[in-house]
Formats: sequence, structure tokens, C-alpha cells
Amino acid sequence: MGDGGTRKGRYRMQQGIITRIFAAMTNKEWLAAIDTTTAFLSQYLLDGPAVGIVLGTGLSALLNHIEVAHAISYADIPHFAASTVESHKGQLLFGSIAGRPVIAMQGRFHYYEGYSLQEITFPIRVRKALGCTQLLLSNAAGGMNPRFRKGDLVLIDDHINLQNGNPLTGLNNADFGPRFVDMSAPYDAGVMDIIRQEAAGMGLSLHTGVYAAVSGPNLETRAEYRFLRNIGADMVGMSTVPEVIVANQVGLPCAAISVITDECDPDNLKAVDITEIIAAAGRADAGLSRLMAAVVGKLE
Repeated sequence: MGDGGTRKGRYRMQQGIITRIFAAMTNKEWLAAIDTTTAFLSQYLLDGPAVGIVLGTGLSALLNHIEVAHAISYADIPHFAASTVESHKGQLLFGSIAGRPVIAMQGRFHYYEGYSLQEITFPIRVRKALGCTQLLLSNAAGGMNPRFRKGDLVLIDDHINLQNGNPLTGLNNADFGPRFVDMSAPYDAGVMDIIRQEAAGMGLSLHTGVYAAVSGPNLETRAEYRFLRNIGADMVGMSTVPEVIVANQVGLPCAAISVITDECDPDNLKAVDITEIIAAAGRADAGLSRLMAAVVGKLE
């Protein structure tokens, strides 16, 4: 980390052109970028296979359960984008929960920030290359299912991808994984069973639902909420699905939990802003973080 200041300045200075560079990268260059980033981060690995974690908007209480050994700013990591969302701190944490190594993203990247879907999912490929054996994701979502209330936790058991593209587009090399990835069961049944068991043991209410990923960053209109409900979505957000697609391509079993931050009934829709969404996520964060920490301790 001796040249961290120089590297930080260089990547911030270049951030405006990184997306255009990545868009022009060949398969070989993408693989080289993964190798470079993996080599840089390998110095921080703890002994044993790690669980990868992605913390969503307003969700950070899991840090209270992590014994952090290293916290590296995204700006200091080769080929990582910068998190521009106010509630996403932008650090990669190496540490442990109950003795199990974890590699946690404190903040993710989003399509609406101007990044390509390949950039957004680059950290998932790196986590697999670093030896992660499972991936746990969280997000804040608008609840469209009338049974859901603000602050509820929902285990995602399927999703609908309505974002503008696919993170696998253009990457055609066996080293990335199969091109035509089977998505009949994108969320790992074994990991989801552990989540359900741990939630029940804690007395935490845990719904199950279908998550629709949209591009954002605006929230939806009443007509869009009706459309999303009609196609089978229970909640809507602006993340997670690209990461899950890539996790399935690289063979990284994953599970995801949404925190319902606003109730999206098109017939009784109230105006909401991002500060309210972040606050609602924060109120549910303690329960979610206890659950995720318990799940990490049960993963093999």
C-alpha cells in the first residue's frame, strides 16, 4: 500500500474514462484485468475459503459482526470503479465472522452511475478468483406485494432482469464460464435453506419473493408499479441481478435478501425520496446483519 496515495489519485483522475476503456476491452484484456486485481488483493487474504458479501443501500451494521483485518478503498484497487452513491462508502473489507473469512463490499456499483454491466460485476469475478465459495447479497427494494411492509426482510428466490443489457454480453471465452448460463435456479437452494432456518431460530419474519431489477435512478410511476406487479414481481430495485447472473456463470453459489424500504401501492402511492429509503434500510439493518452473520457461521 506504499503507493496508495498515487494510485488513488490516478484512478480518481481517470474515472471519467474508465468506462469507455472497459467498453473497448477485448476478452484477453478483461482476463488480464481480473488477474491484475486478484494478484493485488491476494496479499490481504486470510487463511481458508472466504464468503463474499455485498452490502446494499443503507446497510452497514454487518460491520459490527466483522473482525476487520484490512479495509481497502475502491480507489486503491486496480480496475475497480468508484462508488458514487452517498450511502455506499466504497471499501473492500477483508476479515472474519465467527472465524470464517469474509470479503465484503461496503457499497456496490450500479448501472445508473454510468458504469457498464461488466464493470458492475467485475468484483464478483475477482471474488471467485480469490477463492470465495459462496456469495451473500443485500439490497434496498420497493415492496409491491401488498403483504410486504416497510422494514420487512424478503429472501429473493427468483428475479426479472429489466435492466438495459446483460453483463455476459461480449465476453466469449471459456475462462469466463459458459456463455449460455442456465438460470432455472439462480439462487442456491442450500444457502437459502440455511437463511430460512437461521431466521426462524431468531424469530425474524422472512418473506420470499421475486425481485425485478430496473435501470433507475428514478423511482417508478404508478403505471410502472402496476406493470411490474402484473409480470410477477414482488419488489423492485436497481441492483443485484447483474451480480447474480455473473455469480451463476462463474459457479459461485449465491443468495440475496431485500429490505423493503417503501410500500409501492400504485393506488395509494406516496412521494418518497432517497433519504427516507436510506433511513428505512437503516432501521431494518440490525436484524438483517444478525441474520447474515449467523448464516456465514453455518456455511461450509
